[in-house]
Amino acid sequence: MSDSVALDPVDLHILRLLQNEARMTYRDLAAEVGVAPSTCLDRVARLRRSGVILGEELRIDPAKIGRGLQALLLVQVRPHRRDLIGPFVERVRGLPESLALFHLTGPDDYLVHVAVTGAADLQRLVLDEFTSHREVARVETRLIFQQWNCGPLLP
Repeated sequence: MSDSVALDPVDLHILRLLQNEARMTYRDLAAEVGVAPSTCLDRVARLRRSGVILGEELRIDPAKIGRGLQALLLVQVRPHRRDLIGPFVERVRGLPESLALFHLTGPDDYLVHVAVTGAADLQRLVLDEFTSHREVARVETRLIFQQWNCGPLLP
């Protein structure tokens, strides 16, 4: 069963515009798309209800708030059991250093993107929040030198 939602050309046009400027007013959005503002509002509301639009997010530059070092942590959880995975995921998601968490296939179970103040903070994070937990079998750390955002999803 597919999770996809049927989208017509107007929906796609709305999504193209909003993905590049989520703060666009409904009046401006409607004018760009060529529909009435009320129609535009209804369509955006439907796209939200159906889960196509997941939300709007504020992006913060970690370096500007004192977290200039970013890293990727490759984490192996052993045993890889559901009763351990749930609490692990919630604990990692609750860490203020965590930017993203991915559940993977292959030799590593998780990839955690973190932003920290420096090398000592990264070491503290790995030792206190990861390897100190019995289910964490291994953590490999990769420093991020530079990052580029990609997209937009819809051309």
